[in-house]
Amino acid sequence: MRRLAPALALCVMLAACDRPAGNAVDNAVNATNAVDNDMAANEGGNAAEPVRSILRPEVAEPEAPKIEPLDVTIGFGASGLKLDDAARAALDTLVETAAIKTGGAITLRGHSDSKGNDGDNRVASRVRAEAVEAYLVEKGIAKDRITLIALGETRPAVPNAREDGSDDPEGRAKNRRVDIHVAVPMVVVPTAAVLPSISPVDRKDKP
Repeated sequence: MRRLAPALALCVMLAACDRPAGNAVDNAVNATNAVDNDMAANEGGNAAEPVRSILRPEVAEPEAPKIEPLDVTIGFGASGLKLDDAARAALDTLVETAAIKTGGAITLRGHSDSKGNDGDNRVASRVRAEAVEAYLVEKGIAKDRITLIALGETRPAVPNAREDGSDDPEGRAKNRRVDIHVAVPMVVVPTAAVLPSISPVDRKDKP
């Protein structure tokens, strides 16, 4: 028994020395798992968080709608040379459009049917264009934005006569009209100013 006592004491001491090492390994493994869990939680939180603006994250700026040029036809089929109620209503709608409010150029192309001589038809087409112009100006459109073109009977929208050559009153009525084109002004982006290069001889701080 006396011979076994030192050996037994040695085993107890070795066991006591091995236990902290095992605890250190366990602690290291637990710490690593904790770091992994924190990283996974952060990644999940970042994925759920929407991307925000650095300057003003609470404000989402909507994309500005694109404004296109506008084409409208004002008919004079039944009224001849004057605006009727339908024409005035169409112009009232036109002046409220985004295309008109951009301040772009407005072109009025007056037309007539083929009845009568060319000169009279050209005059009639201009009178129709002037009637549209006067109404637009009355609604606050600047007159210098408007250009008048009298085309007479040269640009019919539909035939003035039927295929057998007989007169077509409905076709002629559709040709008595004013075509309105509203252009959208181009946005000019200023270019960077080019400064003249200064040679070493012209510099004031030359030695």
